[in-house]
Amino acid sequence: MKGGNLTVWSFFFLEGFSRYPKLEIVLFVFSLVMYLITLLGNSTLILITVLDSHLQTPMYFFLGNLSFMDICYTSASIPTLLVNLLSSQKTIVFSGCMVQMYLSLAMGSTECVLLAVMAYDRYVAICHPLRYPIIMNRQVCVQMATVSWVTGCVTALLETSFALRVPLCRNLIDHFTCEILAVLKLACTSSLLMDMIMLVVSVLLLPIPMLLICISYVFILSTILRISSAEGRNKAFSTCGAHLTVVILYFGAALSMYLKPSSSSSQEVDKIISLLYGVLTPMLNPIIYSLRNKEVKGAVRKVLGQTPLYQTHENL
Repeated sequence: MKGGNLTVWSFFFLEGFSRYPKLEIVLFVFSLVMYLITLLGNSTLILITVLDSHLQTPMYFFLGNLSFMDICYTSASIPTLLVNLLSSQKTIVFSGCMVQMYLSLAMGSTECVLLAVMAYDRYVAICHPLRYPIIMNRQVCVQMATVSWVTGCVTALLETSFALRVPLCRNLIDHFTCEILAVLKLACTSSLLMDMIMLVVSVLLLPIPMLLICISYVFILSTILRISSAEGRNKAFSTCGAHLTVVILYFGAALSMYLKPSSSSSQEVDKIISLLYGVLTPMLNPIIYSLRNKEVKGAVRKVLGQTPLYQTHENL
């Protein structure tokens, strides 16, 4: 549709991986398997944290929020990717594109803040164990989770609202999803205001949470090294190791996407990074958190009716 000199597109074409038709079926199988594992793993983690009273602690409360975000994040883009990988007409309507953009930004931004909150939770648990139940009480946990959600949703709404105002001269998105940077490349002219908003939000949600996480882990590491028993040190390292692994995977991919020069890599590389960022990381989160966690394994066995929880339960 055209109005004056401004073109308002009613739909977009998604380039995706159309340049590699033989690769599309492989990507379909890979993405479908990863998506199903993501749904199963994160849903199971949410279920056991709700059903098992032993896992109703701050750590698992935040982990349940993280799992819910991962389900929403992957569900915002992967179903569209799966359909388009098997379709010759890779299109998405304008409203669907904007909703997809908003949900991806909201879930991704919320996760950045929540990972910093989870680092603070580990800091209090290890550095101030006696005061942990008082500091991280239920009300505080709910407030911190709410701040994470509100921050992510508001910043995503800001970015999406301004992206809607940018005039687009083409409707072929060189991506498999309505990723905001790919959509903005269709702009008729560059927008200094939009560039500034993207930069400010990226700095607020990437380097600052990372700095807070690093500060938390400096204190955590210094406390762990002062623990006299090897068993105590191993237990402290195991509770933090999973979170730190997720942080490295998540922020590593996010930084490579949003805080790099626009000409530093090809669009094809960006698509691969985006696919790993959107599928692999959410799939690995529940696996990483439960791999060496006897409490989670015990809760899963209890839900499946294999063994009583008290045989495997250990306090954090």
